[in-house]
Amino acid sequence: MQNWHYILLIVLLAYILISVSLYFLQDYFLFKPEKLSKDFQFFYDNQEIEEYNVETRDGAIINGLRFKAQNPKGVVFYLKGNSKSIKGWGKFAVDFTRHGYDVIMVDYRGFGKSTGRRTQKAVKRDMQVIYNKIKEKVTEKYIILYGRSMGSGFAAKLASMNNPRMLILDAPYYSLSKVAKKYIPFMPLSLLIKFPMPTYKWLKYVNCPIHIIHGTDDRLIPYKTSVKLSKIKPELTKLYTVIGGGHKNLNTFESYHKMLTEIITTKPRKVNLEGSSINVRHSSKRANAKA
Repeated sequence: MQNWHYILLIVLLAYILISVSLYFLQDYFLFKPEKLSKDFQFFYDNQEIEEYNVETRDGAIINGLRFKAQNPKGVVFYLKGNSKSIKGWGKFAVDFTRHGYDVIMVDYRGFGKSTGRRTQKAVKRDMQVIYNKIKEKVTEKYIILYGRSMGSGFAAKLASMNNPRMLILDAPYYSLSKVAKKYIPFMPLSLLIKFPMPTYKWLKYVNCPIHIIHGTDDRLIPYKTSVKLSKIKPELTKLYTVIGGGHKNLNTFESYHKMLTEIITTKPRKVNLEGSSINVRHSSKRANAKA
């Protein structure tokens, strides 16, 4: 029995050690930031840009770029994924400027030139500050929120608290807690994870059109995740499927660009269901036999 006590003690200590390590090292696993020097100069071929810095109430600096379109129809606030900096993500702005939309991209705390201690609450607050800055120049009916991967959670949160023209989610997750649970199912993640990012909860309070784009071969965030998310507000949501698309390569598919063009250039219209088969139900064989 004494040996069992030792084994139990060792297992318990190992579990505690893993839990403590997970709590303090999760930033390393969740975020892959690229740091940029203060004097770094952004440049993109055939793109006109304007760099800006916004100071938050706790003294952090949020660095961002505005990609300018000719005679803009509106603004796309693009919330990027968990890696690199806007130095690399900026190349995707052309997918919106070519359709006549300005694009705002920012680096989260600790990414690029942005500073400050990174917490879920702080980043949510930062994104609202940037959104408010955009609203000073553009009315909300001309603002599109685009969230890519990790940014999809922050975009959903913003949409739940504001009234943008639409919300576009690119390879979104149900919640980061759910993603982590897939890899470490034996850990008490509800207590340990600092960035639970419950996208599914925030979507419940979104009142604008929701467009979800996901690849069928996404191995990081499975396609079925978007199917589940699309059922939260089905009356407002449309799911777009990129056949064969992975997590990082949707932009290499022609179908993705066709979908994006349709989303941001087509005006929504109400479908007249009068005279359609919407209320027609198939009869059972037994009922047909009686008839």
